[in-house]
Amino acid sequence: MAATRRLGTQGLEASAPGLGCMGMSAFYLSPEQALENESESLRVFDVALEQGLNFLDTSDIYGPFTNEVLLGKAIKGRRDKFIVCTKFGIIATPEGGMTLDSSRKHVREACEASLKRLGVDCIDLYYQHMVDPKTPIEETMEELKLLVQEGKIKYIGLSNTGVDIVRRAHKIHPISAVQLEWSIWSRHAEKDLIPTLRELGIGIVAYSPLGRGFLTGKLELSENDWRKTIPRFAEEAMKRNAIIVDKVKRVAERHGCSPAQVALAWVLQQGSDVVPIPGTKRVKYLLENVGSLKVKLTLEDMKELDIPESDVAGERYAQS
Repeated sequence: MAATRRLGTQGLEASAPGLGCMGMSAFYLSPEQALENESESLRVFDVALEQGLNFLDTSDIYGPFTNEVLLGKAIKGRRDKFIVCTKFGIIATPEGGMTLDSSRKHVREACEASLKRLGVDCIDLYYQHMVDPKTPIEETMEELKLLVQEGKIKYIGLSNTGVDIVRRAHKIHPISAVQLEWSIWSRHAEKDLIPTLRELGIGIVAYSPLGRGFLTGKLELSENDWRKTIPRFAEEAMKRNAIIVDKVKRVAERHGCSPAQVALAWVLQQGSDVVPIPGTKRVKYLLENVGSLKVKLTLEDMKELDIPESDVAGERYAQS
């Protein structure tokens, strides 16, 4: 069964692990594949609830929009059983690119649209998905604060952000959680951002805790897989990074578990204020993820898995 952890100081409690839903609808597969897989995806939500896992993560850009619609189907008739988290601020362009907008006007429009797609009256945790350089964070936060007062969102979060933005935003209204990439091979946030979050009492939601699947040791990329555009997943980089997976596999063998469970246990053991949100569209992998709670890594294990980012080949994202 999933554990329960508190995020921030405003009362938000979430299951650990949570469930990243993006891969059910976007980036790793085609729209046709997502539709074919819908029944299995919906079954994932059923089993998640049986396992005490209630923390669901999506965004309006996933699809775009189709992932929120899927979540709406999954939670219909049992909305009170789930913690629903979504995001705003990244907009798909007709040319296939993306633009950023966190203006007050867009924040409100995006929130209203997400409420309708999700079929809910209130979003539990609403994140700014990425910093908009055109809009001061204070303006964005003022609109989010109004949405809290109106009962349309309960808690405010930030994602893909930095220390300065967090401090400025937190002065306008308490931030409950910051979502960031954190895993055995993505540790860039440990130096400045994570200490700041802990200083301010802000919860940490870790996305891609399995290294976008790489740390499972059984990654296969389909033709439509967005990961093929990432330098870290280039053929030569993956060959060099195989040494990291080998270390994870050795620890897994000692514990009689899977490499994925080791990678997730590593994140879970970073602190009681951390909720990882591994993504899956298969029931068997959901159960595997929940099983990671039984894996207790030793100091020796943690030392072996202490891999600085300088040892990782390839950047986390392609340069835009």
